[in-house]
Amino acid sequence: MNNFSKIRPTENDLRDILKQRILILDGAMGTMIQQENLVEEDFRGDVFKNHECELKGNNDLLSITRPDVIKNIHKSYFEAGSDLVETNTFSATSIAMADYHMQDIVHDLNVASAKLAREAADEMMQADPTRPRFVAGAIGPTNRTASLSPDVNDPSLRNVNFDELVETYYNQILGLVEGGVDILMPETTFDTLNLKAAIFAIENYFDDSKTRLPVILSITITDASGRTLSGQTTEACWNSIAHAKQLGVGLNCALGADAMRPYLQALSKNADCFVHCYPNAGLPMSLAPTFYDEKHEDTASSLFTFAV
Repeated sequence: MNNFSKIRPTENDLRDILKQRILILDGAMGTMIQQENLVEEDFRGDVFKNHECELKGNNDLLSITRPDVIKNIHKSYFEAGSDLVETNTFSATSIAMADYHMQDIVHDLNVASAKLAREAADEMMQADPTRPRFVAGAIGPTNRTASLSPDVNDPSLRNVNFDELVETYYNQILGLVEGGVDILMPETTFDTLNLKAAIFAIENYFDDSKTRLPVILSITITDASGRTLSGQTTEACWNSIAHAKQLGVGLNCALGADAMRPYLQALSKNADCFVHCYPNAGLPMSLAPTFYDEKHEDTASSLFTFAV
């Protein structure tokens, strides 16, 4: 194995490891942040002290205002055994940041978030040069859907279009790559058309920059119907994105591991690339929405059966 304390791991390193063993992705960022019991002042910091609206809950913003919290979360996942962590950028797009009137900080936010994860990965590799650590640039689905109307009385209405999604994803990708990510990871896809816009933006960036990064795609099955929110089965969704030259594809969020298994099996039978999953710990408990109904050992036991 190369001395990774001096050079960053490459895509070839990633592929070589995937051929040998299962890589471990980090866990949820949001629930880790909730445990910090942060208040409005933490989200504002000095930079946004006089911002016009409430900022508590804008977790991505903490990469600027409380970088110590976010970096420590990344390091804790690496210390627990993760091979790769996702950047704190799930909502770091101009579309999602519009809710906080913060569209103008999107580039800086993605750069800052990627740098924090990069620093955590590099420090862990300096401590153990024999084990590569990777950073995945998290690209969330945004809070709008290109396929569905936001108004049940007007099925033709859309509050975002394909070109707008491509632009917002492209701008996020610029910041993530500048900050030093190893992988681009559109995730929690509830609308395949949104994902296709992300793929298109990624390919545009690759064409413009004359470089390529590994791409991992992640889909969300929203309920027991086995379909995405926009109505596609796992197999249909795969057929819509199979052209994307991705390193891996998989499922995340919404379902617990046991409920996710049949859909993951269907995806695995059809996909011609590596397959991944990162389920919820069951479903949120109705009286405590920040907690899930499975214990650690329950989720670990279910995932163990996936591995064997």
